[in-house]
Amino acid sequence: MANRIVINSEELKDRLVAINRTTKVTKGGRTFTFAAIVVVGDGKGVLGYGLGKAGEVTTAIAKGVEAAKKNLVQVPVLKGTVPHEVVARYGGAEVMIRPASEGTGVVAGGAMRAVLESAGIKDVLAKSKGSSNPHNLVKATIEALCNIRDARTIAHQRGISMEKVFRG
Repeated sequence: MANRIVINSEELKDRLVAINRTTKVTKGGRTFTFAAIVVVGDGKGVLGYGLGKAGEVTTAIAKGVEAAKKNLVQVPVLKGTVPHEVVARYGGAEVMIRPASEGTGVVAGGAMRAVLESAGIKDVLAKSKGSSNPHNLVKATIEALCNIRDARTIAHQRGISMEKVFRG
């Protein structure tokens, strides 16, 4: 996975992906708690996710945002889309992300859409296969975005110039 980064938290915008209500049955009755998965991003390639659990929805969301700010990663965004196609798995969720031409928009479902839009990706084709569990979908999408390599990274890893990367 990509290296974690630190960024000014005022630039980050948070998006709620899903809320789960869990119930614990005790002698005194039922106790409800909430688990919220949240994605934060600055719209310029920085994003993170977090899980917050609490007795109230607003507290769970706030905890999720704080956890997400601690898990920030930088992903390459090239002209509003991804540089190349990528596939990733996390648990039972498998995601496929492909670059799209300008004006296509974000063609993705629920949890994937929140992650891609938070990263600042405007044109992309994405498909999720397998599990539709939002927790695993968010993690698989972020893993896929972290596996993307831009031309500068490839040139550096191979020890060649940028021109040679494109000439083959």
